[in-house]
Amino acid sequence: MTTARIDARFAKLKAENRAGLVPYVMTGDPSRDEALEILKGLPAAGADLIELGLAFSDPMAEGPPIQRAALRGLKAGMTLRGTLDLVADFRKVDQDTPLILMGYLNPVESYGYEVFARDAAEAGVDGIIVVDCPPEEAGPLAAALDAAEVSLIRLATPTSDDDRLKVIAEGTSGFVYYVSVAGVTGVKEAVAAEVAPAVERVRRAAGLPVAVGFGVRTPERAAEIARVADAVVAGSVFVDEVAAALEANEPAAPRVLAKVKALADAVHGARASASVTETV
Repeated sequence: MTTARIDARFAKLKAENRAGLVPYVMTGDPSRDEALEILKGLPAAGADLIELGLAFSDPMAEGPPIQRAALRGLKAGMTLRGTLDLVADFRKVDQDTPLILMGYLNPVESYGYEVFARDAAEAGVDGIIVVDCPPEEAGPLAAALDAAEVSLIRLATPTSDDDRLKVIAEGTSGFVYYVSVAGVTGVKEAVAAEVAPAVERVRRAAGLPVAVGFGVRTPERAAEIARVADAVVAGSVFVDEVAAALEANEPAAPRVLAKVKALADAVHGARASASVTETV
């Protein structure tokens, strides 16, 4: 298993004593060309890692904003093969930013585990989060990804006790995604005081960086989480900008990238501003 790009990025963040921002965007939303423009612009806007959602008709863990984004992606004709082609086009201009796919098992299973893992690696995918594939059922997929040197990144939740965290940690590489709230994306807000001890528990169990997602929509909330986590994941706030752009008949990329920059600035400056406050 190689996690070179992911490991290098988290090492850089640790050396700079800052958390990373991981923006989530949906493949093909609102069109292939605009999705590629957004992808290409994310690193310059402040993205440290990128999560690219797989358009799927039944995204059970997503709230309404990402559900609508998935439907827009499907309507635009996006497929799993099309998503990998999108990643390959992104890699023509960026060889450094880790890119993680996030989605559900059905499209991957239909594609074929071994073929998917091979094609994903060739396209430049660093890892995948499969929301509805628990560790107990992940054996064949994990083996295929491991052979292709693509990370399988698992989810931990507020209900994951210490025994469950040991199971989650087995076979996980790159980082662990901590779901900060019970429920679906884009509905509840993450609370740093509750997240902090959970992040420490996950770090101890996995020995890996912890990215915190679900419940982060504002720069202020992102900064709070950045003080206790290794990375902050946000998604609904960005896909909402795509929807707003469509409603206003405007290009989506400038709106999305401006919002990414606002959250990235907050995340990257969070620990420095906290140090200044403590000193004063």
